[in-house]
Amino acid sequence: MPVRGKFEDELKELQDKLVKLVAIADNALDLAMKALETHDVDLALKVMEDDTVANMLYEEIDDFAILLIAKQQPVAIDLRRIIVSIKIASDLERISDFAKNIAKSTIRIGQEEHLKEIIRLKKMYRITSSMLKDALKAYQEEDLGLAKKVADLDNEVDSLYGEVIKDLFALNNEKSENYDQIVQMLFINRYLERAADHITNIAEHVFYMVKGKHYDLNE
Repeated sequence: MPVRGKFEDELKELQDKLVKLVAIADNALDLAMKALETHDVDLALKVMEDDTVANMLYEEIDDFAILLIAKQQPVAIDLRRIIVSIKIASDLERISDFAKNIAKSTIRIGQEEHLKEIIRLKKMYRITSSMLKDALKAYQEEDLGLAKKVADLDNEVDSLYGEVIKDLFALNNEKSENYDQIVQMLFINRYLERAADHITNIAEHVFYMVKGKHYDLNE
């Protein structure tokens, strides 16, 4: 096989590994939110245990990308594609960590009835999950328009984040005896907001990959 053909195959393999890590991170968030909604401690424990899979795949991607740079010594956009894969893998690993942290908070809340319906938190998750899927598509298709749309959606998550904080602070004034649950809900709110931030990072990495320049899409 010609050298270029082998290199293209290895780039495709690297991309496939990232696609797999996206699926793992997205599934972890989904299960963590289901566990929260249903008070399913066993499911929350599964999310925590499965986090090791994401960690191992992240390290595999990192090693594979570095080896690819060493072997092929790529330049220009090929080099950027490999560098971006490392950056995206790091963001995805952090998103998986946030899912694990949501699971931990769910376990701490346990069977205690939620003081308030988690409607806004669920909406934050739905937007975040949509952002992640679109960010993956933007990466695969090198679609800057879609990457920008992903970054714009982060504003909706930020707005909901602020609303949840206000709700929980008001609730604390009324039911301070339930302080522990309120704190865990504040944590979950923060984990979802940070997950969306890391997805925005992925959108910014797509811009760097295509344009060769760094753009702050949160401005």
